[in-house]
Amino acid sequence: MSDRLTTDLPLAALQMAFTGRNPPPGVIHHSDRGSQYTSRLYQAALQEGRAVPSMGRKGDCFDNVVVESFFSTLKRKLLLGNVFPMRQEGRGQVFEYLEVFYNRQRRHSTLGYKAPLEFEQLSNRTVRN
Repeated sequence: MSDRLTTDLPLAALQMAFTGRNPPPGVIHHSDRGSQYTSRLYQAALQEGRAVPSMGRKGDCFDNVVVESFFSTLKRKLLLGNVFPMRQEGRGQVFEYLEVFYNRQRRHSTLGYKAPLEFEQLSNRTVRN
């Protein structure tokens, strides 16, 4: 979390994903056309990680429907009605929601009713075999 949306924040998240998840070459990275994702630095990191960048058309509100649904759920389930006196407390709550619940336990209809981590592990086995 940051109080500014510059390339540094998503770049750090991308590096964390490449290091922690070790995705196979050709993994598709979908984002919007924000300047942080179109920057040379970010695009170079995608190329280095052998990820294929995917961006929707300008103004296409349906392009990121899965991500928009995610943010809606995050706001509804965790953020609305909660006040975090310190940024660190909010950061910890968001991390726990994402890493403990959302990625490991919550079933997603777009993933065949599997949790994201389970879907990723099954996909990696398929790709690497």
